[in-house]
Amino acid sequence: MAEWPTYSTRVLPAYRFLPGRTPHPRRHPQGHAFEQPEPHLSPFEPERWMTSEDYLYGIDLYNRSYWWEAHEVFEGFWHACGRMSEAGNFFQALIQCAAANLKRELDHEPATRKLVASGLARLRQTPAHYMGINTATFAEELTQWLNERRPAVRIRLEWPGAEEVVRTP
Repeated sequence: MAEWPTYSTRVLPAYRFLPGRTPHPRRHPQGHAFEQPEPHLSPFEPERWMTSEDYLYGIDLYNRSYWWEAHEVFEGFWHACGRMSEAGNFFQALIQCAAANLKRELDHEPATRKLVASGLARLRQTPAHYMGINTATFAEELTQWLNERRPAVRIRLEWPGAEEVVRTP
């Protein structure tokens, strides 16, 4: 895998959860988050996204193919921001994109296609640049990924001075 920026300071889980292949993170005694509470994340103003370590960690999880774990973080924000809000719509799109990647990895192509279609519809309702993501470009890349079975689309955050805070693993 090519070098990809790391945006948060958090350590990634010991393994990626793949249903039916690895222990469930919360329910199995060998799970990487066993007996830990579900994430309850605090909402933030969309223009202050770069100050949320939780958001940056969710992006890192997504970019490192921790699809289930990224979904959990994005779902926490979806609940915190309000499901019907602009931010809620955006987080629902990210949830669906993470789930689509997981479904593809598990060879569930019909579910992959359905989730990407839903995620794309939500991304198209989001401003072209939102919470550091060029959503228009991300949507285009997802469409290509779906139709051409390319490697997973990564999220590159964009903001002034990003090079100064981006970390490498």
